Amino acid sequence: MTTEAQRATYAADAGLGAKFLFKIVKNDSMKEDPPQIYGWRVFMLACSACFGGMLFGMDIGTIGGVLILKEFIAEYHLGDPASVGFANLSANIASTLQAGCFLGCFVASWIADRWGRRTSLITNGFITIVGCIIQSCSFGNIGSMYFGRFVAGVGVGGASMVVPLYISENAPRAIRGGLTGIYQLFIATGTMLAFWVNYGANLHIKGKAIFIVPLAVQALPAVLLVGCMFLNKESPRFLAKQDRWEEATSVLSRIRHLPADHPYVQGELRDMSEQLEHERILIGGSTLKDLLREMFTIPGNRKRVLISIGLMICQQMTGTNAINYYAPLIFNNLGIRGTATKLFATGIYGVVKMVTCAAFLLFAADSLGRRRSLLWTSIAQGTAMLYIGLYVRIAPPLPNAAVPPAGYFALVCIFLFAGFFQFGWGPVCWIYVSEIPTARLRSLNVAIAAATQWLFNFVVARATPNMLVTVGSHGYGAFLIYSSFCYTMFFFVWFLIPETKGLSLEKMDDLFGVTELVKHVVDEDREAHGAHTAHGPSTEIGLDGKEVTKVEKKEVVR
Repeated sequence: MTTEAQRATYAADAGLGAKFLFKIVKNDSMKEDPPQIYGWRVFMLACSACFGGMLFGMDIGTIGGVLILKEFIAEYHLGDPASVGFANLSANIASTLQAGCFLGCFVASWIADRWGRRTSLITNGFITIVGCIIQSCSFGNIGSMYFGRFVAGVGVGGASMVVPLYISENAPRAIRGGLTGIYQLFIATGTMLAFWVNYGANLHIKGKAIFIVPLAVQALPAVLLVGCMFLNKESPRFLAKQDRWEEATSVLSRIRHLPADHPYVQGELRDMSEQLEHERILIGGSTLKDLLREMFTIPGNRKRVLISIGLMICQQMTGTNAINYYAPLIFNNLGIRGTATKLFATGIYGVVKMVTCAAFLLFAADSLGRRRSLLWTSIAQGTAMLYIGLYVRIAPPLPNAAVPPAGYFALVCIFLFAGFFQFGWGPVCWIYVSEIPTARLRSLNVAIAAATQWLFNFVVARATPNMLVTVGSHGYGAFLIYSSFCYTMFFFVWFLIPETKGLSLEKMDDLFGVTELVKHVVDEDREAHGAHTAHGPSTEIGLDGKEVTKVEKKEVVR
């Protein structure tokens, strides 16, 4: 911990950004850490990586608007928009992306662990560009459209796994929640931009270009992701895991804007070293079998991966992507008529998502905390969905009739739901699953969490159009189902989710009991071999799976 005299010296050199953060972020780490670490580099790094989140946002915003365009319906022979056949084809087109995303999570995890987080992000950017080109050039061939969306999905899903991983490994602990949550902000921003691209195309473009342009514009975030990541460095924690300590020190010093021999930098490197040491003591090898054994046989690690899976299932079962993908259809069910009007309402929905997410990241992510954010938004989201469902059930909109006041409030509830989601279940899940895993398991844990998210995203995307047609008049049952899930999530968080606000990544082992387990294993080893072995030579298994002899603990950085 820095002394008051040191902090006075640091504050004199602190930039405006750091001074602003001191006013809005309220946690203990913010009071202890030097202000220099909150420089512009870490924010630019986070924003560069988060173009990977915008990939997803642009897609979900684009496809929902494209699917209701009469030109697209005619070109791909989707049939009557009110029919179950149309619902099935629309669901297939929208959900093919999730199949690619599911595969992309595991491919990206392998690349991220073998060649690095940065390399994985660049690769996923190129894959997404190829997928967008195929979609734009399908020219009425629905098989080609499916294939293009699958390829783009591999890139989008891979990026969704690596972005929060890369940011959490670079972010200072006091603002890690806000920086990782920028991922959700970029998803919301991409969704908003796609909504308005659809609206603009509907007003100003004619013919087949009305859907080709939005499909092509999806590639823009991928181009920005590739370009920006070429300007960034690899994660210092990945470099440390590879025993490339000199590079890790250099990168960490640059990001933190502090000299390599500064006590804060040295302390962070020491924490990395100790955590890696603990992991090797517990399991040792680095094959997939070893990592899975470490993940599911050690209670603290097993709890973390199960929490990650549970959070991602809950995130999707809020029904948020039902609205994201099919907002125009849902607005139609609430009585909004006309393609332009529905696309305009969808655009406003996107603005609400982006603004509320930005407000959460600035004022709540690292102050209110993860747990409380999830708790209150569970109830708020459920209530909003419940009102929408009851309105559609009790007073459904009538053809060619004006929308009643209760109907307009139902529309407001759609926007309120978006805001509540961005204050909890949207950004917090990604923050949480990227920060709680131990170092060696972080990539695999996030990959499993992201794959779970895409699997249930697929379930929602595939089921929602049919639910809106078959589950009660105007699909009121769909809203009641999602409302019930939201209320249930409150109890999941209350009983199972601990608070992680302000903790360093290395301190997560303490929170989940792994550090105590390591101490117990070491104590048992000493008792078994005698006290004289405590400081003598010892053999352990290295990351390459081979035995290494360790005479004494060496300093990582000199």
